[in-house]
Amino acid sequence: MTPMKTNIPAALTILLGLSSSGANADPGQLNVNLRNPGARISPMFHGLMTEEINHSYDGGLYGELIQNRIFRDNSDEPVHWSLIKSEGADGTIELDDRDPVNTAALTRSLKLAVTAIGPGERVGVANDGFWGIPVHPNTQYRASFYAKAGDGLGGPLGLGGPLTVDIESNDGKAVYASGSVAAIDGQWRKYELTLTTSNVDPAADARFVISVTGKGTLWLNLVSLFPPTFNNRPNGNRVDLMRLLGDLKPSFLRFPGGNYLEGDTVDERFAWKNTIGSLDQRPGHQGPWKYRSSDGLGLLEFLDWCQDLHMQPVLAVFAGYALNGHHVAAGADLEPFVQEALDEIEYCTGDASTKWGRERAKDGHPEPFEIQYVEIGNEDQFDRIHGNYEDRFAQFYDAIKAKYPRLQLIATTPVKSRMPDVIDDHYYPTSHEMMRLAHKYDSYDRSKPKIFVGEWATREITKAKPDGTVSYHRMPWAYKDSPTPDLHAALGDAAFMTGMERNCDVIVMNCYAPLLTRVEPGAFQWNPNLIGYDSLSSYGSPSYYAQKMFAENMGDTILPVDISEQKLPANISEEKQKLPPPAGGIGVGTWETQAIYKDIRVMRNDQVLLQSDFSKGTDGWQAHDGRWDVVDGAMTQTSSGRDCRMIAGDPNWTDYTYSLKALKTGGAEGFRVLFHAHGPDDFILWNIGGWQNSSSTLEKSGDDDNRELAPSAPLSIDNNRWYDIRVELKGADIKCYLDDKLIVHATDAAPAPLSAIYATASRVDSTGQVILKVVNVTPLPQNLQINLNGAKEVGRDAHLVLLTGEPQDVNTIDEPRKIAPRELRLDGAAPSFVHEFPAYSVSVLKLAVK
Repeated sequence: MTPMKTNIPAALTILLGLSSSGANADPGQLNVNLRNPGARISPMFHGLMTEEINHSYDGGLYGELIQNRIFRDNSDEPVHWSLIKSEGADGTIELDDRDPVNTAALTRSLKLAVTAIGPGERVGVANDGFWGIPVHPNTQYRASFYAKAGDGLGGPLGLGGPLTVDIESNDGKAVYASGSVAAIDGQWRKYELTLTTSNVDPAADARFVISVTGKGTLWLNLVSLFPPTFNNRPNGNRVDLMRLLGDLKPSFLRFPGGNYLEGDTVDERFAWKNTIGSLDQRPGHQGPWKYRSSDGLGLLEFLDWCQDLHMQPVLAVFAGYALNGHHVAAGADLEPFVQEALDEIEYCTGDASTKWGRERAKDGHPEPFEIQYVEIGNEDQFDRIHGNYEDRFAQFYDAIKAKYPRLQLIATTPVKSRMPDVIDDHYYPTSHEMMRLAHKYDSYDRSKPKIFVGEWATREITKAKPDGTVSYHRMPWAYKDSPTPDLHAALGDAAFMTGMERNCDVIVMNCYAPLLTRVEPGAFQWNPNLIGYDSLSSYGSPSYYAQKMFAENMGDTILPVDISEQKLPANISEEKQKLPPPAGGIGVGTWETQAIYKDIRVMRNDQVLLQSDFSKGTDGWQAHDGRWDVVDGAMTQTSSGRDCRMIAGDPNWTDYTYSLKALKTGGAEGFRVLFHAHGPDDFILWNIGGWQNSSSTLEKSGDDDNRELAPSAPLSIDNNRWYDIRVELKGADIKCYLDDKLIVHATDAAPAPLSAIYATASRVDSTGQVILKVVNVTPLPQNLQINLNGAKEVGRDAHLVLLTGEPQDVNTIDEPRKIAPRELRLDGAAPSFVHEFPAYSVSVLKLAVK
């Protein structure tokens, strides 16, 4: 193989202790021990995690193409619907709550009043779908809706002529498919028809139109349009996304969330009983990611999804905690929610003799589903204000175990009230943090519960510098340009996967999150995500392909691996490897919060480095998002945006005391205090009252070094109260005070050096095949002598699957496979052989060992 030519980030070179030369260095050693195999890998090891975020369901996996189909997304106007009319014709549209189709869900209709129309003209309503209605050639679409006509309409056809249903271009000049309904009367009735396109060119931005050619009034509700779905399921899923998911060979699906399970309030949780039965009985609900969910993809559809991809359901049940601090205390108040969970399990697993098993059979699935794991809640470690998960978990645990003793129960954070079967751990670090996490479970206490890594993903931005090198930064929440990860993030993911696989005796399941995202601006709320798509197309990210490589080549039994990395000659002096002392300016910020800051001062001993009375406004401060003003000698931030920051000072400041006063006037969280700042993305952040005003955290964000510097601790901030904040910095020592109370004492020390190579090996028991997965995270190729200790012979049928490229490379709609694996024949494989692993690469070696 030809080594890749890559510019090496200086900070990464220091972290890894690498040289830019070394082609002639002796190879390292990678020893695989075939004589003493380790634990068996769980058949449920790799799976999927899903929730309604980034339009993952509505506008994503769920096949429905109409947005706001029951007119409840906005109570004031029919969003995503518009009036269309021919020149000379006229009419109006409005929401109407009178005479609903039913009182369960279809309580608000769309009223079209045609006030002027001539021969050959039309008036109607158009829906813009989710960033457009997709048009595919030679395709059948299933349309349906409830409709009724008003009084005073002429003739037996109600509106004086047929009701026409079209898929057409946004200007109405091209009609891709059309159908009609001959007569609409004064009663609510459901109408269904098929629209078929001819051999047209694909289009992503079409619209769906229902129009009439006569005067009168028309009411509509539950307007639906479905393309062909996976396995042709009614109310089913998008075909290309299901195929991408199926190619990951997932063994389970964790659903329905995530934050989507909890909701912002208890009333906005995933109330599963509102998601079953016919669509006209599903009112939908407000989701936590700023848009409304139709609940078309409801509990049974999740289970059907599992059946279609041969996955086992991992069911998460609401456990009494919602995101905005709403909670239900353990005891009598929690009992209805415990019963709700028991009913939900019965709906999934009960036979037709049970109450909820009968309901499932009535909904079209007589056979019960098999469930092994049930998760109680989601991320309840953030319930720091009430801190009652111990008691809530115990109440759920006792009730579920009493009725379903074989179920394995998952706790979302460590608890002592009961011994959970499994603990759910979540990680969203940078690639370098993820590489360090590859060794987290090596020393895990094996007497403790098993681990489900139920959410994990590398979150970072790879940035090119003017000199051609690259650097890596923690991805800010406000970042809008990268819906899916680049190759460097995938390397962090792959390194972490080697650690999970190596510790498969502890880790029973894992799944990346989030899974899906639309890629249009404004469509996604989180980044990065595993799979991206628009209306017509979809693609897997580099992280998707790394996971696919691991899942397709899992093996049955782990094999011990020992690595000695290639010894590369040092050409970096000791002086250059010494990191400079911590230094930098200061700043303040907010997150979905409004605040006032004043009396800001920076002192080094008796020397005043900065004192802001704001008499000259915000001169000397640099804003990064937010709405900052000076009022009465104080700096105010009045927007509700995320990650709003103001930065000032000298990047060379060291050993100083930073003090200020802060007052929160409203919003979700507390104060964000920055120091050792070198720019908008390089600083240390003391987050005071972060994570929905529940905790204090200290985090470093900068080139190639992103990590927590101290454990989080419970802390909340009151509104309309002044707080004294002080940060004392001496060398690498950090002390953070709130109202003269020491909250955090930490050290800004250099992180431990990263490994260059991460590897794991496994064996397919039925054939003896050895599968070796190797991740080279460095900008240099690594030559390794692979020793298969215990192998007598390696057959000629050896293969290599390789994923490699430049670290900042991404896949997109236009270049869906810019970074994708290649399968190659592997020549020269033997019980001991040398192989070169390219820079920035994930390799899977499949060896026929005898």
